[in-house]
Amino acid sequence: MINLFQNISPKNREKLLYTLESSRLTFSKNQLILANITRGNIIGILVSGMVQIIKTDYNGNRCIIEELEENDIFGTNITPLANMDYDILTKEESTVYIIDYDEILNLDLSKDYYNQFVKNLLEIIIEKIEEKNNHIEILTKKTIRNKLLEYFNIESKKTGTRVINLPFNFTNLADYLAIDRSAMSRELKYLKEEGFIEIKNHKITLLYDKY
Repeated sequence: MINLFQNISPKNREKLLYTLESSRLTFSKNQLILANITRGNIIGILVSGMVQIIKTDYNGNRCIIEELEENDIFGTNITPLANMDYDILTKEESTVYIIDYDEILNLDLSKDYYNQFVKNLLEIIIEKIEEKNNHIEILTKKTIRNKLLEYFNIESKKTGTRVINLPFNFTNLADYLAIDRSAMSRELKYLKEEGFIEIKNHKITLLYDKY
């Protein structure tokens, strides 16, 4: 994924963050970020750490919408964070910059690095839209097997290889696919026994061409 400050010098990055009146916040592990943010229309830049955007339904079931790492972004115009069903949970100590989205709209685009910042932001948003469409495609599959195979297929296309290093542990993978953890484990066992995949720790090797 493109870095929001790609092709912007460290000096101009600091000028930009100052102009945007950004706030730098640090959170401990397993802390909810949104509970500490009062501004409504914001963009967050993850400087360090790892966070998950989680949606919890009325039955208490969790679905991982997105997992974010260093230099990734989140925001109310990217995910419906104003909805009380959504939380942003830190998975380790994390630092973020919070920017008021309206300040971005007021940037003086006569400066090259302002233009570069907006260009980077738009490219990231386009990437995130593609990721969300992929997630929706996975969730529309009716069976656990087809959800797993669709996820493997998408991840394989991203890297151009049959070997997939899962970004999640298996509990989080089940939450991302919105399926029961035990049922997913059984299906993975069947897929392995039937020669569809090999599993070693968090590495999945695809043994099929198409499904």
